[in-house]
Amino acid sequence: MHKKLSSFLLTWLLFGYAFLYVPILILIAFSFNKSRLVTIWDGFSLKWYRSLFDNDQLLKAAWVSLKVATLSATFALIFGTLAALVLVRFGRFKGRTFFSGLITAPLVMPEVITGLSLLIFFVSLKQMIGWPEARGVLTITIAHTTLAMAYVTSIVQARLFGFDNTLIEAALDLGARPLKSFFVITLPLIAPALGAGWLLAFALSLDDLVIASFVSGPGSTTLPMVIFSSVKLGVTPQVNALATLIVIFVSIGVSLSGWLIFKKSKEKKD
Repeated sequence: MHKKLSSFLLTWLLFGYAFLYVPILILIAFSFNKSRLVTIWDGFSLKWYRSLFDNDQLLKAAWVSLKVATLSATFALIFGTLAALVLVRFGRFKGRTFFSGLITAPLVMPEVITGLSLLIFFVSLKQMIGWPEARGVLTITIAHTTLAMAYVTSIVQARLFGFDNTLIEAALDLGARPLKSFFVITLPLIAPALGAGWLLAFALSLDDLVIASFVSGPGSTTLPMVIFSSVKLGVTPQVNALATLIVIFVSIGVSLSGWLIFKKSKEKKD
């Protein structure tokens, strides 16, 4: 039997959703604004979407951000999943506390400290072995992978703690190799957590400004860096148009992921 929400809780629920999503809806609405001023409505127009595709700097920065976010989210998912498996499956081992501390350090470390330490690390590497030759997409990807890996590990680790290990034991008793049992049993069951971890890592990378500012170089300017630098001169409606396209792209990805998770849970119940 479902309990009805009180008017007080319903009001605060609606207020919370409005606080989160109304600014996004306003941004989308003003991306169709005819006026050059982003805060004054002057009629409906698609000219900012047309002019967006003529802005090479903005499109290049968006492409760099999407490429870095995709790569760093994928690598963070792989390394984060492996780290979570080590922490859960191997129990207590020598150096576990130190290893766990290294994994979770980016969660509590200020981004300024993380960015500065990675900058010093890359500069030191170049002096010692000549790599990386220059800071760019590669160094940003490594930095974002380091940050996002901690979040992915926490999500996957939480899912593995509730995992039914008797399924793995049964598969091993029936002759399955550990690697095959992982891909056939473990991986499909933790797929929702993997999807959530990848999406979170993607969003963290796409949104990052501080760390990318430390480890980027010429020709590797990300979208948040371009938008932040343009604030001094005034944000153009082209940014609203690009943000609207990103919101649509991310919404489709989240909706697809939610549908797959719902489908998977429904199949599990059946």
